[in-house]
Amino acid sequence: MAPRSPRAIWTGTISFGMVSIPVRLYTATESHDVHFHLLHKADGVRLKNVRWCPKHEKAISWEDTERGYEYAKGKYVPISEDDLEHLPVKTVHTVEISDFVKLDDVDPIYYDKAYYLAPEETGVKAFAWLRQALEETGRAAVAKVAIRDKESLCLVRPYEGVLSMETMLYANEIRAAKDLEADGARVSANELQMAVSLVENLSNTFDPERYEDKYQAALKKVIKAKVEGAPLPEAPTEKGGKVVDLMEALRASIEQTKKKGRQPERKAGAPRRHAPARRRKSA
Repeated sequence: MAPRSPRAIWTGTISFGMVSIPVRLYTATESHDVHFHLLHKADGVRLKNVRWCPKHEKAISWEDTERGYEYAKGKYVPISEDDLEHLPVKTVHTVEISDFVKLDDVDPIYYDKAYYLAPEETGVKAFAWLRQALEETGRAAVAKVAIRDKESLCLVRPYEGVLSMETMLYANEIRAAKDLEADGARVSANELQMAVSLVENLSNTFDPERYEDKYQAALKKVIKAKVEGAPLPEAPTEKGGKVVDLMEALRASIEQTKKKGRQPERKAGAPRRHAPARRRKSA
């Protein structure tokens, strides 16, 4: 059976200046997490999430629901999809580019969720022109786009023959780190040098294929054992005693990491592979 083609979740245009490029938007990530359901302890039956109307004292089907905004205590105004189509903003159907910036200037803390942008048939050449221009200049485009009831800041950059679009958090959505009071310790030159040596011993080029979600694999083993009525896997025990002295811990860590092999650094001129940024939440 041939794999199904991905389904676009949004169609619109990339716009900047007098240029308009028709595009389709796709999700770039998928979850492989194990999901649990709520059961009734007494009989193991799966519970249902019921939409309950307190006025009529009965459950309501999805077809009988609508979204509403509470404009005063206990008073709501219904908002339909047609209402949202009348929003007086261009970004409802447009990725509106405002600036081009260096990718390294954008701190990853602003990244939210990754998408792919691909061209419509009538925009293939203009799409390729934009993608190659971004590659040549080493720039990314800062834009705004409205997806699912929210206008998001986003970053558009080249990725494996298409464009990736990372929705981003606004500045006022990032909490200030200065209030955490985490920078009060004094570090000696010797301690710093030891720490630098440890970092260098563990330094490597980034290859996302080297990393795997061991927690999910272990969780599946526990579930399989429960289904089959087999003994549960043994939980790992902590090895070695706890090292209280910082310098002793650094020395031991440096000796241990010296034995590890290190992958060769990326050769000059070799293509640099950017993986989609870390996700925080689903859309």
